Amino acid sequence: MSASNTFETAILNLLFNNSNIANLGDATGVRGSSAAGSVYIALCTADPGETGTGSSMSETTYTNYARVAVARTSGGWTVSGNSVSNTGTISFPTCGTTGATITHFAICDAATTGNLLFSGALSSSLVVSNGITPTFAAAALSTTAD
Repeated sequence: MSASNTFETAILNLLFNNSNIANLGDATGVRGSSAAGSVYIALCTADPGETGTGSSMSETTYTNYARVAVARTSGGWTVSGNSVSNTGTISFPTCGTTGATITHFAICDAATTGNLLFSGALSSSLVVSNGITPTFAAAALSTTAD
């Protein structure tokens, strides 16, 4: 069984823009959160895959690395059909002495561990070394619901 395109878009809007899903459940539908909050972008050295978790997904450990919070609003995310991408620039902490090669990103529900929600491949690998600040332009981190 597969989800309809309309439902995929509605789920992405709920998760990333905190938008309600009308006509599902009671008369008020599925409601967004009272406070939108954030999801967290993680950088990975390999594909997290669909079985990855927030604590087992090849997350990088370069010196000074930390996940970055992005608001669950249209200012943080653009939903188009069954895909979602970052609306603005996302910058990670500057690498210290120990680097890594980043190949994928993950979207998680917590600043550490938590649940892996979505993931995607970078358009090209990013070698992070001392003094490098991983930065992604608007729409550079894109993934789809399938």
